[in-house]
Amino acid sequence: MSDDIRIRRKPGTWVVRAGGAVLGESAAVLELAEGGYPEVLYFPREDLAMAMLEASDTKTSCPKKGAASYFSIHTKSTVIEDAGWSYEKPKDAVAAIAGHVAFYPDKVTIEEL
Repeated sequence: MSDDIRIRRKPGTWVVRAGGAVLGESAAVLELAEGGYPEVLYFPREDLAMAMLEASDTKTSCPKKGAASYFSIHTKSTVIEDAGWSYEKPKDAVAAIAGHVAFYPDKVTIEEL
């Protein structure tokens, strides 16, 4: 793993909500800490309502993690564009986040239960 990236299982049970709907709840959330950036929580796909997430055309690349794909969230009343992202094939150093989705904290609510 990169010297400034740390991935660990986040203790507790976590929920992610958007537009009044629960997108997921998980006790298997991963926390990624990278340098001076805020920690990011990654939810396992199997614990998310993936039917509410639609892949967008947005793609980015990180030299340490790889290529990221983005998701928009479809709620009852709105679409929240590019609210989450996933590394489909992350670099070996961060392989633990494969199969997980992270969300922007200004677009969703993430809380510990």
